[in-house]
Amino acid sequence: MSQAQPNNPLHGITLQTILTQLVDHYGWGGLSERINVNCFKNDPSIKSSLKFLRKTPWAREKVEQLYLSTFA
Repeated sequence: MSQAQPNNPLHGITLQTILTQLVDHYGWGGLSERINVNCFKNDPSIKSSLKFLRKTPWAREKVEQLYLSTFA
């Protein structure tokens, strides 16, 4: 049922992995400077940020784009 997605560079990478690598690379402060959302500024955690990003498509897209531009 699963098919290869050659045009999707994020295929097989979970949102948690993306967020964890960005936090390890930039830290919460650096991440909040690049993407202006409160879940990265006020008492940030992976769990609360994942919850927000899963409900907010525009923020998730920004996180995915930052990941691609940082680690591509």
